[in-house]
Amino acid sequence: MTNTPPTTSAASGAGFRPRRFLRNGHLQTIAGNYLGRVDRLPTAVAQLVQVDAATNSQVLCHCHFQPPQVRAARPSVILVHGLEGSSKSQYVVGNANKLWAAGCNVIRMNMRNCGGTERLSGTLYHSALSGDVDAVMRFFIAQYGLQSLALIGYSMGGNLVLKLAGELGSSVPKALKCAIGISPAVDLGPSADALHEPLNRVYEMKFLRSLLARYRAKAQIFPELFDASRAKNIGSLRAFDDRVTAFYAGFTGADDYYYRAAAARVIDRIAVPTLVLHSLDDPFVRLTEQSRAALLANPRVTYVETNYGGHCAFLSDPDAALNDDGYWAEKTLLQFVLANA
Repeated sequence: MTNTPPTTSAASGAGFRPRRFLRNGHLQTIAGNYLGRVDRLPTAVAQLVQVDAATNSQVLCHCHFQPPQVRAARPSVILVHGLEGSSKSQYVVGNANKLWAAGCNVIRMNMRNCGGTERLSGTLYHSALSGDVDAVMRFFIAQYGLQSLALIGYSMGGNLVLKLAGELGSSVPKALKCAIGISPAVDLGPSADALHEPLNRVYEMKFLRSLLARYRAKAQIFPELFDASRAKNIGSLRAFDDRVTAFYAGFTGADDYYYRAAAARVIDRIAVPTLVLHSLDDPFVRLTEQSRAALLANPRVTYVETNYGGHCAFLSDPDAALNDDGYWAEKTLLQFVLANA
């Protein structure tokens, strides 16, 4: 297993060429979100994992395990979706298929309340809950004796994975071999503000409608815990995080939440081999120069920056002769997982 993704201390993404007619961040982002995947995964095993004993919060994982006689020794991955995604998100399914075909155990993790699991927790989900990823990781290592594990997160999930890797520092479990963040929202404040820019309002409103609907559903399920009126007259993600997320998650406001929940504070402490993919034309995830410098300065981090690719898309031209379906990020992270297994 010697294949490795393009790496460079200069953060060049020269290995990526955008798909014809998609040399635009918005087009990449939209196409990447709606293009369907061929799903050849075996039937998933559903597994509930308790992530917070104090609130009895559970998350639902959809698992695809290799045969028992080889399971523990095979590379295993935990895939973590982005904001308002789920274990059924296109990029999760696409990655899961490639990883499974390569002989990996695949665990598709739903964050709290996602994937139809609102009743499994009396709490909301948010970008500070890196401990949930930690709990899921440790559960499956203990349950199956997994010897080689990778954490992969997209967007908000990327922030959670990188935040956990930084918080663990050199105290990572022996089985954790690498971490990967694709378009990770490590700078939450600047990214939330970028979503409110005029050209990005369509994305913000899509997220916001879904978040508000989920919150209202939570208020119906747990009326003793949540006040539905707090969702009134909210017109931005920052306002939602200020009035709802921060209020119920113990932060003083949106700024406090964005600061304390951001992986940017701890990425310099990452001590496990880590891959970060970021596109300069990502419409709304902003990476500050301080965070970029911290990633480049960390010898354990392979930081790949492309000129094109949009948000969580990175669509290149497919090549049937090379068995390449054009999902460059998925191919790149697969190589990284196998190289570090």
